[in-house]
Amino acid sequence: MAAIGGSGRSTVACLLADALARFGDAVVADLSARLCSPWPAWTAGAQGGGLAVLPPDRPLSRAEIRGAAAVRPAAEGRWSVLTDGREWSTAPLPLPADPAAWYQLAAAGGWQVLVADTAHPVAHDVAAADWAGLPGLTRGWCALPYAVPVVCAQPTADGVQQLQQAVEVLRHCGGVPLERMVVAFSAASDGRLPAVARAASTMLAAHTAAVVHLPHDGGIRARGLAARPSRIGDRTAAAARDLASAVLATAHEAFGDPLPAAPRPTPIPLPLPSPTVPRPGAGHVPV
Repeated sequence: MAAIGGSGRSTVACLLADALARFGDAVVADLSARLCSPWPAWTAGAQGGGLAVLPPDRPLSRAEIRGAAAVRPAAEGRWSVLTDGREWSTAPLPLPADPAAWYQLAAAGGWQVLVADTAHPVAHDVAAADWAGLPGLTRGWCALPYAVPVVCAQPTADGVQQLQQAVEVLRHCGGVPLERMVVAFSAASDGRLPAVARAASTMLAAHTAAVVHLPHDGGIRARGLAARPSRIGDRTAAAARDLASAVLATAHEAFGDPLPAAPRPTPIPLPLPSPTVPRPGAGHVPV
């Protein structure tokens, strides 16, 4: 999760999935709109049918779900990605907003670890949900079994300010477990960590489960994360392992070690069929 765009959220999700693949069968759920997401490019050449081949109006087998996922090699093993890799000219997919739908999909696919690359700004979501008297997406994700929210930010003056504002919103509005929230600072440039980020780390350590710094990686900047894991720098890989360890330690402390078996998700009821109207030259389409 992140307070604003450009916080390194997808990069962190990718590195985290790569590191968590050592511990269990992992999948990344790409929740961004297709033309705003890096995942289709990162999984080019390794894609299954994608989210477009998983219709929401009929039961799906485990083989169908896993066959739709792209597969990426990890430093140890491999992991999967559920994204929409179709051409830009195709109609956008109406992806479900309900976090429980993604949990259900991952469970039906048999994955042990779900890394959700969310697209909504967390502070705005929580504040707007409070005003509307609704739970909101952020609280929905945090309420899933054994969820550990990872909030991403750039270690810059602006990034730290946005992160601190988000934490203040979460503390004031409640419903988001700061005690099991992990903060991931993702550096966009090389050099020593700015003083403002060091100060923020000290402050956040008192309110969150862990603060992890991911260094600038020249290979990622030059080639993106379509590159194989062997091209990721040693410092970056070590920081990703630290992040995965922090996430697992937080989950174990909050829910038990070893983690209990996850509950089977309750089926989400489908909406009633929509009426249809004729459209010239196109037969009948739902409205």
